[in-house]
Amino acid sequence: MKQAEFLNVVMPFKDKLFRLAKRLLVSTEEAEDATQEILLKLWSKNQVMDSYNNVEAFAMTMTKNFCLDRLKSKQAGNLTLVHSNYTDHRSLQSEVEAKDSVEWVAKILDELPEQQKMVLQLRDVEEYDFDEIGTLLDMQPTAIRVALSRARKTVREKLIQKHSYGIG
Repeated sequence: MKQAEFLNVVMPFKDKLFRLAKRLLVSTEEAEDATQEILLKLWSKNQVMDSYNNVEAFAMTMTKNFCLDRLKSKQAGNLTLVHSNYTDHRSLQSEVEAKDSVEWVAKILDELPEQQKMVLQLRDVEEYDFDEIGTLLDMQPTAIRVALSRARKTVREKLIQKHSYGIG
């Protein structure tokens, strides 16, 4: 596969790779590094890439595995929580409330079991369908629906609990 063909195949889903890495690694810099590593690995496999049925699914699986390995490594202690990409021009009160909600959602997502976190990311953020998620995570569609339902319920309950603290 030539460079132009490779770019045509890989570039459409490059941002999805980054978002998945960002969700798992939290740090923007770490996610950028992970995305670059995955793109380099894909380029090294460009001769056999034509044999893959779904290059995007293969790349997403590579990203997931790379990020999980990265989190397990000794360097994972250096990862920091950075959420600077949520800017909006509103009143100070609205900004503080929005930032607080985003931080709470991030904390809640971090507390979710890994499988629920992955399913929620792929379905609600990346908008994959259940068959694609099943392929990526090696799960049955019913198990995906159950994990997604439980993850959403946990996030909803914890946010309600947080926002209604001290009321009633």
